Amino acid sequence: MRIHWCGTGLSSIPGLRRLILDGHPVTVWNLPVDQARVAVGDITDDIRAMEPPAFAAAVAAGDIVVSMLPAHLHAGIARLCVAHRAHFVASSYVTDELRALDAPARAAGVAVVSEVGLDPGIDHVMAHDLIAAYRASPAFHRDNVLSFTSYCGGVPAVPNAFRYKFSWSPLGVLKALLSPARSIRDYSELRVLHPWDAVRSYIAPLRAPETFEVYPNRDSVPYLAEYGFEPGWKVKEFVRGTLRLNGWAEAWAPVFETLAAGPSPETLEALADDLWARYPLAEGEPDRVVLCVALKAERDGRPVWHRTWTLDAHGDVRGSAMARLVSGTVALAIEALMRREFAVGLHGAPQDPRLVARWLEATQHQAQHMRLVTAV
Repeated sequence: MRIHWCGTGLSSIPGLRRLILDGHPVTVWNLPVDQARVAVGDITDDIRAMEPPAFAAAVAAGDIVVSMLPAHLHAGIARLCVAHRAHFVASSYVTDELRALDAPARAAGVAVVSEVGLDPGIDHVMAHDLIAAYRASPAFHRDNVLSFTSYCGGVPAVPNAFRYKFSWSPLGVLKALLSPARSIRDYSELRVLHPWDAVRSYIAPLRAPETFEVYPNRDSVPYLAEYGFEPGWKVKEFVRGTLRLNGWAEAWAPVFETLAAGPSPETLEALADDLWARYPLAEGEPDRVVLCVALKAERDGRPVWHRTWTLDAHGDVRGSAMARLVSGTVALAIEALMRREFAVGLHGAPQDPRLVARWLEATQHQAQHMRLVTAV
């Protein structure tokens, strides 16, 4: 069982290096090859150019292929994996193209695993842990009113006036802001065309409570079923969202104005280039990741169960916080596949209590601060 790790960008390195140093058989694929040599050439010489014919010829039945390439390339690589009876892993969101591979993957006897990074990924594992703990508690009751929030963001460890710094091209951030969002607020679906129209304040229960701005990200509603919420439960709030430094919305108002006007691809690229030039994360400057996942149950207007997983990580000598948390979780998924802990077919982050506990423990070693806060 050989691991084929495709892509050595900024979010790849810590997890990739750990797998190699732990003695797993890893072939590293990238273009340009020199970038991969800089990243891992000191610990392996099994580095190859990511050229389709050579790559396709190298993938064998039972292998594990990891795509840390741009998301639009995942489906093609996953289809190749299923055809070659190899497993596939990616950190980004499950797409319709990946969903279509569920039945073919089952027939081929392989797993297609996605949403195993930071967000999505660690947030899912925290959510599964909270739901399981709530179900097992004396406070569990079908008439309880539930509020679920999951907020994650990469923010500057050293704040600036713009309230954000870019560690790679801003295009991804801008395109995400162009996506409509759906969540549940006050028992009803909240749909917003522009996520920034739903920004609100959030006090994160970190070691020292800190106020951030948060907004809904993409479509939260399908995750009700994913997390095990039953149809009869009373849900007051359910949102998976993005977290930003306080003051972000005001600082980004000119950006929102451009996005609201429906920019052409050329205008969007020009805006991204300008933001990249003006607000980069400086070389060697530490980044920061904050993640808070909470579940609260109320009865007769009073909380009866309330827990929050909190994570606060900073870049250090091990690499950026974002890279450690994304690639470290991908590495956990690879090792779970090697132990045959994923069934065949399409999967997101694990729900099995044993895997959830193991992944949460491993994540604690990647963050400077991570704890479970009990409010009731």
